[in-house]
Amino acid sequence: MSTGAIIGIVVAVVVIIALVAVVVRSQTHTRRLRSRFGGEYERLLREHPKREAERELVEREKRHAQFELRTLSADERERYTADWAAVQERFVDRPAEAVEEADRLVTALMADRGYPLDGDADQRFADLSVRHSSTVEHYRLAHAVRLRQDAGDVSTEDLREAIVRYRSLFQDLLGDGADTEIPRPRTTDQHANGQVAPTDHHAGQA
Repeated sequence: MSTGAIIGIVVAVVVIIALVAVVVRSQTHTRRLRSRFGGEYERLLREHPKREAERELVEREKRHAQFELRTLSADERERYTADWAAVQERFVDRPAEAVEEADRLVTALMADRGYPLDGDADQRFADLSVRHSSTVEHYRLAHAVRLRQDAGDVSTEDLREAIVRYRSLFQDLLGDGADTEIPRPRTTDQHANGQVAPTDHHAGQA
């Protein structure tokens, strides 16, 4: 075999190894992002080409790394838990007001945890997705109901589901490493009977 042929074979092998390395790196990168972002990864993939979607998620990670997040103290968690209980009690008689208050309470909790509020709602969703990927979609859907309230395009069931979804993110943000449980919302009939509503049904489908 000539020297030229040997060199050609070596070059071909090197190229193949390099291509395999690129593929492996890409697959590892994808698995990491898919594992971290879960449903948010799939949502972006439905809306954008894969490379663009993954670039967006990486940018979110870089932005998130600059945040100075903190864990709430026990007293702060207790205060927020009491505030949430008041929101749920208000829902029995004034569901629309309760949803508005739930939105404000989640926003206040985000700020106390160290999340910036200088952007729009989409930016808040993106910021939360890095660390709270399992509940950020609940927030997105609940906030959509809140926006529809101004047009009067919501039912009591829509409002009830929004409260459940707000609760999902609220508890995720409130605990974040702490053993924190907050009460579940009740409907009017269940409030009268002293029974907790099985309200996690819809939230679990997000």
